[in-house]
Amino acid sequence: MGEIGGNDYNFPLSTGRPIDEVKSYVPLVIDTIISAINELIDMGAQTLVVPGNFPIGCFPSYLTTGVSDKEGYDPITGCLTKLNEFSEYHNQMLRIKLNKIQELNPNVVVIYADYYNAAMQIYRSPDKYGFTNGTLKACCGCGGPFNYKATARCGDVSMILCDEPDKYVSWDGLHLTEAAYKLISKSLFQGQYTMPEFRSMCPRPSPSQGIGKSSI
Repeated sequence: MGEIGGNDYNFPLSTGRPIDEVKSYVPLVIDTIISAINELIDMGAQTLVVPGNFPIGCFPSYLTTGVSDKEGYDPITGCLTKLNEFSEYHNQMLRIKLNKIQELNPNVVVIYADYYNAAMQIYRSPDKYGFTNGTLKACCGCGGPFNYKATARCGDVSMILCDEPDKYVSWDGLHLTEAAYKLISKSLFQGQYTMPEFRSMCPRPSPSQGIGKSSI
């Protein structure tokens, strides 16, 4: 289903709209997602993967324009607490609606992809996953504590590209690096960050079964 909702929140938040105001948009965004899912089910879709939102409080773009009060930052990750709570609120509301869809359509498989926690494992333990150049600083940027500037985008002549992108989580302050996306996708397809888990529905054959033999 794509990561629906990100830009609906990014624009008002980036222009300084209060979080409480933007929070009022969540039901509208969720209803749009649910409407699209229902339309696909009516067209015959049997399996749908619906992702939640990322922890936007960890993005350099928000950290650059974030709060000045140190109490606004998570002491472990350095991320903006209120923005991450906002992402969690969106995800919670989405899961409630998805559960309802599943109840009404028992023959359809609705899979929730937990982008938030799949990403948070990196922010909580970056060295464990090889992100040794920092989780909160963009690889492609033009200086500052988070190497991000809203008026300068990656590709501009003023921008400087880091030497080891695979050791950074953020590519340009708004998007993640290939290395981060690779870990997140692996966590989704092979780990515990989907409900239900992919591996529980598509068990891999054991070596003794060989290729082409059913594992069920």
